Amino acid sequence: MRLGTITIEMIIGFFALFFLTKLLGKTQLSQLTPFDFISALILGELVGNAMYDPDVHIWMILFAISVWGVLMYSLEMLTQKSITLRKVLEGSPSIIVRKGIIDRKQLKKNKLDINQLQDLIRQKGHFSMREIEYAILETNGSISVLPKSNVQPVTRKDLKLHEVEVTLPVTLILDGKIIHDNLNTAGVDEEWLRAQLLKRKINSAQDVLYAEWKKGHELLVMKEKD
Repeated sequence: MRLGTITIEMIIGFFALFFLTKLLGKTQLSQLTPFDFISALILGELVGNAMYDPDVHIWMILFAISVWGVLMYSLEMLTQKSITLRKVLEGSPSIIVRKGIIDRKQLKKNKLDINQLQDLIRQKGHFSMREIEYAILETNGSISVLPKSNVQPVTRKDLKLHEVEVTLPVTLILDGKIIHDNLNTAGVDEEWLRAQLLKRKINSAQDVLYAEWKKGHELLVMKEKD
C-alpha cells in the first residue's frame, strides 16, 4: 500500500512541478539566478520530503507546490514592474573587464578569481586576455565578451558587400517521419519531398534520419546508415 501511495505522489508531484515550470517560463532554466537556484532547491526538498513522509497526504504536496508557485509567480511579476526589486532579487550585470583592463574591485565583489575569469572567457572562444575589450558578468553567472576590433570577425558590411536574405533552415524529416507542418513553412509538398528522395535513390522517408530544407540550397538528406 505504501509503495502505491509513493508512486501516486511521485506522479502527481512530477506533473505539478512540470506545470509550475511551464507557468514560470523558460527563463527559469536558461537564466537561472541565485534566487531561482535556491527556490528550486527548496521546492525540490518540499516535494521530496513530502513523498516519503507517511504523515503527509497528496493534497498537502499540492498545497505546498501551489503556495510556492504563487509566491514565485508573484515575484516574477513584481520584478518585471520594479527595477529596484529586480536588482535586489536578480542582481545586476558587472563590467569586470573595461577597455582591456581587469577591474579587481568587481572581481572581489562577485567572488570571482582570475582563473575563473580565464575559464569563462575561454568558453567564449578567446584564449588570451589581450583579445578582450569588455567582459560583462551576467546575473546568471555567464559572461558576455566584446573582443577588440582587431580580433572581431569580418562582416559583409566591412567588405562592402551587398546584404543577402537570411533564412532559417526547416526540418522536413526527423527520425524517419515527415513533419507536415514544416512542409507548409518551406512552401513545398510531400510529393516534391518524395521526388527529391527518389533522386537520391531513397524510396521511403523511413530510411531518412534527417532532412533539412533551406532557401537557395539543395535539400540536405542524412540516411539512417549515415
